[in-house]
Amino acid sequence: MLILGLTGSIATGKSTVSSLLSQPPYNLPIIDADLLARKVVEPGTPGYKKILAYFGASTPDLLLPSSGDGDDGLGRPLNRPALGRRVFGDSPDRRRDRDALNKIVHPAVRWEMYKAIAAAFFHAHWAAVLDVPLLFESGMDTICGNVIVVGVHSPAVQIARLRARDPHLSVEEARERIESQGDVLEKAKRAEDRGEGNGVVVWNDGDKQDLAHELSKAMRSIQNDSPQWWAWVLLLVPPLGLFIAFESFLRASLAKQRWKEERQQERARL
Repeated sequence: MLILGLTGSIATGKSTVSSLLSQPPYNLPIIDADLLARKVVEPGTPGYKKILAYFGASTPDLLLPSSGDGDDGLGRPLNRPALGRRVFGDSPDRRRDRDALNKIVHPAVRWEMYKAIAAAFFHAHWAAVLDVPLLFESGMDTICGNVIVVGVHSPAVQIARLRARDPHLSVEEARERIESQGDVLEKAKRAEDRGEGNGVVVWNDGDKQDLAHELSKAMRSIQNDSPQWWAWVLLLVPPLGLFIAFESFLRASLAKQRWKEERQQERARL
């Protein structure tokens, strides 16, 4: 089974691509990191309790007001905008708080992802989509046979789209949220650096119809490299599946190492 990494940045159209991939003609299972991140911090979960322990004393509005329907014994849901104000931004305090939150959420999300990947494999899907905003930054790209980056060429387009979706955000707040997910142009380059057949960029500078057309072209190329019958072969011959998975992991890890070396060389020239 092909693990197809999907990433981008806020307001580049990644969620639209994820939705398109879940529908005909693709009908792929979507493993959405954002949804899992919400699941692992629901009231009563270990993640929820750790967030309360770290942020509760210094964030009076961390929890949503009581709905008046009674206490179910698990606690009130997190006030995500309030938590976002604590972790978005580039000050030392915000970076520290963001790192703390990531250390709580990311391990739990990874475990849920691995369970979902296993389920998709045993249901004989030819591919499963790993929808992760910070795919490269989290290192999850190394388990993906192919990576799709949904990008736009202009940050101004991202800011305009994000503020149209969330009008309560100021320009600076929108910029902070975009910067928190990394430079999408850099992500596009990292996908291309994985090599032909291992990474592709879907540009979303137009409307939804243009995006669907660009995605269709990308998926035709991906399906030619990993047809559905190949998923059945890997399911029926587990040792071959393990070998292919190891080879894909090694290839992605080498691409990641090359990228790190290039970044170090660029910094040395500055």
